[in-house]
Amino acid sequence: MISSTLLAAAASVPPTPVWTPTVGIIISVSSLVVLLLSTRIEKPLVGPKFPILPVSIPTFVGAMAFGHVIGIGIVLGLTNIGRL
Repeated sequence: MISSTLLAAAASVPPTPVWTPTVGIIISVSSLVVLLLSTRIEKPLVGPKFPILPVSIPTFVGAMAFGHVIGIGIVLGLTNIGRL
């Protein structure tokens, strides 16, 4: 059974946003911005080089992951204040 404390906390959780093209655009743009900023780190070319971009594959994967985290924060923040 579900604890009464968990049910009380669940009532105060804001609604989860539904995926829309706007959400996809926000996450894509934030990932792109973080990828562009990743070229400014101290050693972006450690490891195998990415064939197209001036970063390594580990830097690319890390930048995309961090960009998604930032994008999710933006989407949740905008949903919480009612803008999305």
